[in-house]
Amino acid sequence: MEFKILQKQAIKNQVFIIDLEAKISQVPEITESETAYLNTCFADDQNLITLNRYGYFIFIYLVRPKKTDALTSESIRKSGADLQGISNKYKLADLLINNISTTANAALLLAEGIALANYQFLKYRTNAKKITHTLTTVYFTKNSATLKEVNQLSITVDAIYKARTLVNEPLNFLSAEQLSAEIAAMGKEAGFKVTIFNKARLIKEKMGGILAVNRGSIQPPTFTIMEYIPKKAINKKPVVLVGKGVVYDTGGVSLKPTLNSMDRMKSDMSGAALVSAAMYAIAKMQLPLHIVALVPATDNRPGENAYVPGDVVTMASGATVEVLNTDAEGRMLLGDALHWAKRYNPELVADFATLTGAASAAIGEHGIVCMGTADDQTKQAFRESGFRQYERLVEYPLWDEYGDQIKSDIADIKNTGGASGGAITAGKFLEHFTDYPWMHFDIAGVSFATARKGYTPIGGTAYGMRMLLDFLIHYGRS
Repeated sequence: MEFKILQKQAIKNQVFIIDLEAKISQVPEITESETAYLNTCFADDQNLITLNRYGYFIFIYLVRPKKTDALTSESIRKSGADLQGISNKYKLADLLINNISTTANAALLLAEGIALANYQFLKYRTNAKKITHTLTTVYFTKNSATLKEVNQLSITVDAIYKARTLVNEPLNFLSAEQLSAEIAAMGKEAGFKVTIFNKARLIKEKMGGILAVNRGSIQPPTFTIMEYIPKKAINKKPVVLVGKGVVYDTGGVSLKPTLNSMDRMKSDMSGAALVSAAMYAIAKMQLPLHIVALVPATDNRPGENAYVPGDVVTMASGATVEVLNTDAEGRMLLGDALHWAKRYNPELVADFATLTGAASAAIGEHGIVCMGTADDQTKQAFRESGFRQYERLVEYPLWDEYGDQIKSDIADIKNTGGASGGAITAGKFLEHFTDYPWMHFDIAGVSFATARKGYTPIGGTAYGMRMLLDFLIHYGRS
């Protein structure tokens, strides 16, 4: 989807954003009968009204303040999704948004909801041309948004589309090697460096966690390193992002049930998709930050040489792990990646992973479970970004007692901690491989949608992307 600030061309289909301060009378060419109709609709608690001018459409959107600014913003985004549905129903190609309300960013929020709802993954649909959305361009009047804001929105939406598409791709296209190739293509387009380790290099680097998970697969693993270094970075030491890249997860020998579990495990690389597409946005926006991103990738299958419960694996750090469940594979990959991050002497590391069903069971599709050793100021900054973008965070503790649950009798640690506190014991496992300020984001409950809701389509969601970019945009500027 394209976003543009209106220049001289005439756009017939228009959206006027008003509020209690900006009256209906300020909307050009509204008749008395239309005004009466609008007032009746608003009195009936309707927010988005369609006026069919028989040749073009006028939409009037009334901003109704909620209890908090975050709730108001989210309400506007959701109304954008409603507007997207109406626009495609009437086969509109473009819209012009004119914000005459007192909510300064209302046009951007409405456009964001429109664009996020407008995403489609039609690569494998033979009737793609017939069902492709007609809406392609959103214009803004000059008073509704700045060029910088429009460019930032465009890049963010583009990155979200890329992340969603990666998640939606099936394994028979998106192997670990293909994921690395897709990341390399993003790096070439956006301007960040990409280095790819093949299996031989992983063996040389003794990345035992990745190699153990890969043992049951006929396809080789990869480890992709991305780096963006601007000319004048405001951070002296890099921020490192890590994304779990399990391109498909059968559970290995500890096989998952198919229904409502394995059938959508192509999404187990959502963390990798998120950090890779975030790097694309970071480079495109030319943020003044030195950023590194790491993606360990493989599929997890019960092949004839697969690792099994009871195995002891030596990780890249030298730590030994007793494997009790081969379906707890993501932490094995991330352990190696988090150890690799130490060589950058980072000032912050943040990992994103579809790591545990426990996180999903705890807070469902309404937020991200997080935990970490970063300072309170950093955690607060993440929370504020989460609320601004309505990709909210719930912090879990990393108490020592949870670490006791992953102590092993025959190795340094074991890869599961039992039935209780599953999301936290997974976090304690990851903490074992860190010696820097670190945050862990478990996106298991939000990475993939089985039904459309608001501006979130079926399939990959890229949930957490806007929160992360918001955090980085504000990073070091408080």
